[in-house]
Amino acid sequence: MNLMNHETVVKRMKPRLAKNSVTKWIFFTATMFGLLVLGVLLYRIFSQGLGYLDLQFLQSLPSRKPEQAGVYTALIGTIWLMAVVAPVSLLLGVGTAIYLEEYAKASKMTNFIKINISNLAGVPSIVFGLLGLTVFVRALALGTSVLAAGLTMSLLVLPVIIVAAQEAIRAVPRELREASFGMGATKWQTIVRVVLPAAIPGILTGGILALSRAIGETAPLVVLGMPLFLAFLPNSLFDMMTVLPMQIYNWTGRPQAEFHALAAAGIIVLLVMLIFMNSIAVLIRNKFQKRY
Repeated sequence: MNLMNHETVVKRMKPRLAKNSVTKWIFFTATMFGLLVLGVLLYRIFSQGLGYLDLQFLQSLPSRKPEQAGVYTALIGTIWLMAVVAPVSLLLGVGTAIYLEEYAKASKMTNFIKINISNLAGVPSIVFGLLGLTVFVRALALGTSVLAAGLTMSLLVLPVIIVAAQEAIRAVPRELREASFGMGATKWQTIVRVVLPAAIPGILTGGILALSRAIGETAPLVVLGMPLFLAFLPNSLFDMMTVLPMQIYNWTGRPQAEFHALAAAGIIVLLVMLIFMNSIAVLIRNKFQKRY
């Protein structure tokens, strides 16, 4: 009887194992294909751009002559943009997540707000560009300034930060909160001294990914009317600016092959910035993960 049961189980398992093997190879092939395409893209970018990547390229202003063109204006503009996007989006995003998870009572309205925040994370970036054009550029008369671009990009990444912060706060064990309350701490003291430090790895990961998206976006800035060519640096939040994606977009639209190589060099600079940001996030996350 046991032998018959064993044979029946083996007979039924064979098609399942075959399907599992086929599925595994399909997924493996898809992964390898994606890595191959990425490798070809990186090879093309580095083979074209490394020859133009030097100190002069980083310190030169944009020019109509490829041998004199650089990314200094766009690089400084990107730093100015992040100086607005990072504090605005992180403060509003983390504050909203704290309210929704720690203070807001469970109700249909709260669930409605959470669902809409999650849906906003998937809205195309050009829609946020139209919103920024209507509100910041025209209604508030900020024009094509650093502040208008920074506030628009903050709206773009805000839903992602809120969702990531909510998940990180929700993942903090309830026992930590109860222990804090048991020692006489208030709710705000518990949030600041217990919940937030324990949630920092998740919040930081979501924040860095969101800021990385803001650095690489071009469509909202095009809708805002940001200049593709700018030969001076911004001195305040109300000055015009350009950023690396806009400069790369400008060079790729030029017919000369030299400008295409300059665009590849600009992409390398952008990749280095993204890798640097993510490396900082990993280091800080690992530090806090050892504590909690």
